[in-house]
Amino acid sequence: MASLHTVADSEAYDSAIWKARGVGVETLARIVIRMSITVNVIASMGVFNPALLRAEWSYLQQAVALLMWILLIYASAFVRPRVRVQCNPDLIALVAFYALAVVSVLWTSLAGAAFMKSAALAVTTFGAYCLITRIDIDEIVGSTALGLFILVAASALCAVFVPEIGVDQSWMHKGQWQGIYESKQTLGFISAYLMFFACYRKMTGQGWIAFLAMFLLASTCVIASESRGAGAVAVAAGALLFTSMWSIRCMRVYAVLPFIMCLLAALLILYFYVTGYDSIHLGETTINLTERTFIWQYAISHFDDAPLLGFGINGFWTRPSIYDYFNQNHGWVLDNYHSGYIAVAIETGFLGYVLFVASVYLFSEKVLYLIATRSIDRRHCALIIGFVVLSFQSNFTETMFLRSTMFTSVLLVAFFFAVCRLVQQASPAMMEHAG
Repeated sequence: MASLHTVADSEAYDSAIWKARGVGVETLARIVIRMSITVNVIASMGVFNPALLRAEWSYLQQAVALLMWILLIYASAFVRPRVRVQCNPDLIALVAFYALAVVSVLWTSLAGAAFMKSAALAVTTFGAYCLITRIDIDEIVGSTALGLFILVAASALCAVFVPEIGVDQSWMHKGQWQGIYESKQTLGFISAYLMFFACYRKMTGQGWIAFLAMFLLASTCVIASESRGAGAVAVAAGALLFTSMWSIRCMRVYAVLPFIMCLLAALLILYFYVTGYDSIHLGETTINLTERTFIWQYAISHFDDAPLLGFGINGFWTRPSIYDYFNQNHGWVLDNYHSGYIAVAIETGFLGYVLFVASVYLFSEKVLYLIATRSIDRRHCALIIGFVVLSFQSNFTETMFLRSTMFTSVLLVAFFFAVCRLVQQASPAMMEHAG
């Protein structure tokens, strides 16, 4: 009985504190959080075209994004928590992986840029926790979709009215839209994510005019950018949401897909490690995925140089010997793995990849449990599963894991935190039509 009185007294005390702070202050803080999300999306989702923002000033985008996360963390102190995160194995594995990534800067070359990325990753990871525990998922989606819509609309206008900037003029991609970005892939993936969020908002009550404006504009940019990866994401986006809402069985299958993709990525890494090939060989067919596999094989060939803990965050391509050797052999070089899975393996080593896979496995297991106990809103569950699956699919060919400021990368962490919730008593209204 004494413990029950203690809990009740504690909850009453917390309630009194929040009332003392005032409803007006909390409302203002929630507005600030939503505003920071939109600005964050605009600033962090890709590198702007040098004609719009000079290359040497691109750090300003990251600075603005980080400032928005700091503002969000500060504002969250004035908002009553909506979700109680529980310290279970799923939370421990997730925090352990990101903690390892943050401290891995200690075994890099200790360059200033590496320390900045490490600090930014620590801030945004904590920001993801504050975000998901303070405001509703639908509010997050609304503010995110607004930011993506502004980016896609600006890109479309740029491509139509300022084609010397908005249309890729290179010999490889001549005529394809890149909008306000330096890469057509960036525009394609941003548009695909907007299609995903537009579908979700329509399913949760958004009007047809707003839905069509977002969806048609985003699909136009996906097609005009001719990004095959973005096209696959776009197709999967709608299919995941609609089938999840249609069938709980589909939702259960999708819940385990991230873990399966981690295993497939591990097999792919093992293939390049064992064979030493720089392409995928299927019979007489050779696949290099527009030379991405050259980067994969080169990075994996250095795995034995730091097998347990990896090269550390931002510690691989910054080594002159590694960077210059690739450039000499191929005539080009990008400080990008073009695979999030390989980024995890190379920068955090075998230990990091094991922690990463463990956190994904526990995420899938927890989602299945939440579905079985009807402890999560069905729409939110469909959104989280769909977004996580799309993110893991995208990371096969793009590096989005361990990105310190890119908003969708941090949102992925936030959705993982959302699943680490304290499980409440089952409510039929939360997962209706569960049969």
